[in-house]
Amino acid sequence: MSKKVAVLITNLFEDSEYTSPAEALKEAGHEITTIEKKAGNVVKGKKEEAEVTIDKGIDDVNPADFDALLIPGGYSPDQLRKDKRFLDFVIHFDQEKKPIFTICHGPQLLINAEVVEGKKMTSVSQVGIDLINAGAIWEDSELVIDKSGLITSRTPEDLPAFNKAIVEALEK
Repeated sequence: MSKKVAVLITNLFEDSEYTSPAEALKEAGHEITTIEKKAGNVVKGKKEEAEVTIDKGIDDVNPADFDALLIPGGYSPDQLRKDKRFLDFVIHFDQEKKPIFTICHGPQLLINAEVVEGKKMTSVSQVGIDLINAGAIWEDSELVIDKSGLITSRTPEDLPAFNKAIVEALEK
C-alpha cells in the first residue's frame, strides 16, 4: 500500500542522503513530498549534485496528512532546527508514533524538537555526543531501529541498509 512520506529539506542537504532514500521509496510505490519554507523554492545539495524544487511550504502542510517523515543530513537539519514550525512538524510524528527516518546530521532536528530521550539512535559521530546529552541511547552502527519506529543511520556509506530498512518499515 502506497504511503505518503514528508521530507524536511533545505539548502546544503547531503545530496545522496536525499536522492538515494527518495528513489528507494518512490521505487517501492510511495509518494514523496518535499517541504521547506516555501513551495517552489529550489534547494541545492552541499555537493551541488542534486537540486530539489520544493513541493510544499511548511505553512501549507498538515503533518497528519503523512504516514512517515524523512530527514536527510548535511547542513539542512541545522538550518531547519531553529524554526519552530519544523520542530512542531517533527513532534507530531513522534507523538503519533509514525515512522521517522533520518541519517547523518538529521537527528539535529530531533534534538531541538526534544524527541530523542530514551530512544536508541545513531548519527554521524560528531552529532553522537549531542544525542547522548539530549538523552538518546547512541551507538555507532550503520543502522539503528528504535521500538518507536525511528530509523537512523550514520553516513552515505550506510544508505543501502538504511534504504532497505525504511522501505520495509512502510510495508507494515
